[in-house]
Amino acid sequence: MNEIEVMEFLTNIGKAAKEASMTVSHLGQLKKNKVLVDAANLLRKYTDDILSANAQDLQKAKEENMPEGLQDRLKLTAERIDAMAAGLEEIALLPDPIGNVDKMWKRPNGLTIGQKRVPLGVVGVIYEARPNVTSDVFGLCFKTGNVVILKGGSAALHSNDEITKVLKLALEENALNPNAVQLIGESDRSFTTQFMKMNDYIDVLIPRGGAGLIRSVVDHATIPVIETGTGNCHIYVDEDADLLMAVNIIENAKTQRIGVCNACESLVIHEKVLAKFMPLLEERLSKHHVEIRADKEAAKYLKSCTDVSEEDFYKEYLDYIISVKTVQDIDEAIRHINLHNTGHSEAIITNNYSNSEKFLEEIDAACVYVNASTRFTDGNEFGFGAEIGISTQKLHARGPMGLQALTTTKYIIYGNGQIRE
Repeated sequence: MNEIEVMEFLTNIGKAAKEASMTVSHLGQLKKNKVLVDAANLLRKYTDDILSANAQDLQKAKEENMPEGLQDRLKLTAERIDAMAAGLEEIALLPDPIGNVDKMWKRPNGLTIGQKRVPLGVVGVIYEARPNVTSDVFGLCFKTGNVVILKGGSAALHSNDEITKVLKLALEENALNPNAVQLIGESDRSFTTQFMKMNDYIDVLIPRGGAGLIRSVVDHATIPVIETGTGNCHIYVDEDADLLMAVNIIENAKTQRIGVCNACESLVIHEKVLAKFMPLLEERLSKHHVEIRADKEAAKYLKSCTDVSEEDFYKEYLDYIISVKTVQDIDEAIRHINLHNTGHSEAIITNNYSNSEKFLEEIDAACVYVNASTRFTDGNEFGFGAEIGISTQKLHARGPMGLQALTTTKYIIYGNGQIRE
C-alpha cells in the first residue's frame, strides 16, 4: 500500500473503534463479565487452532534465528493458553472501577462536587512477539469500558490474528460490536509509523516491548504515551544478607524465564561477602550456563567469568548473562542502581532492617523488594488479574498496570440553581 492507502486503512480502523467505544463505555458490569468468561471458554475451545497458528510463527522465528529468550516469549502451549483464559476469568471476578466515585465534597456555595472513574476511551497498544498480550490487553480494556486497537509484532502475526478472531467471536455471540478489539495485521513499518500519529481516534498509546520499540514510540508518537519500560533489574546482596536466600532468589530471578522484563540482569554485591558468596553463586548459576560478567574484585573469587564493562551495567540482556558490581556500602549500591536502572524492579537481600528501609526509601523504581525475587512484578502476582504493561514512568500510572490504571476521572457537579457572581 502507498501512504494514502495506509492512512485510509488506519482511519477506517480508528472510526470503527470510536463507534464501538460509544457502546462499550456504557456496558454494565454483568455484561462485561459475561463476555470475558465467554472469551475464556472460547480460547480453550479453539486451543488447537491457536497452537497451529503459533507453530507457523515459531517456525519462522527459528528460521530467522530469533534469540532463545524471544522465542520463549513467542511460544504458546496448551498450558499457556489455559493461563490466558484463566486471566480473563480472574479479570471478570475483579471489582469494576468504572462508575466509582473516588471522593465527593460540598462547597460553601452549595455545589456538591464528585470525582468519578470513567474509561480512557480508545487504547492503542504496540507490542512485540508476545501473543498472550493480545488477550490480556483485551480483557483489561474491555472490563474498564475501553476499546483497543492492537499492533502486534510481525513475528507473532498468525498467533495474534487467531486469538483476535476468538475474542471477536465472544463479542459477536453477545450481540456486541466486534470492533471493540481490532488487530492491525500488516507487518509493513509504515503502518506502525502512521498508527502512532492517530490522535484523532486514539486517546492513549501503550508500547510493550524492547528498548528500541519503546524509544521509537516515545520519540515519534503524537498521541499521549504511557511508557512501559525495559527491565535492567538489580539485586543487591548486602553485607547482612542470608547468602543461601540470596542465591535462591538470584537463581529464580535470573533463570526462571530469561526473556521477561522482570528478570534480574545485574547484581550488586557488598565487598565483605564476596569471598563466601561468589563461589556459591557461580556453582548455582553454572547449572543454567549463565555467563557472569564481573568486575575485578568479584572476579577474584570466580573460577570462570568475563570482564564486565560500563556498558554491561546498562544492559537488559534477556539472555543467560548477568553483570556483577562490587560496592563498599549500601550508599554506593543505591547510587549505582539509580544510575544504571530502567526504573522497573530492584531488590535488596538483607537481614538489616535499617538497610532495607533505606533501600525502599531511596531506590527510584516502580517496584522495590526486600528479600524477594524481582519476578513478582506482574499483574497476576499483584492480584490485578493481568496487566497491560509495567509502567516505568511517573505520570498517571507506575508499575504493573491493572484496571485502575486504564481509567481516568471526570468531575460531576450537583447544584440547585447556583450562578457565579
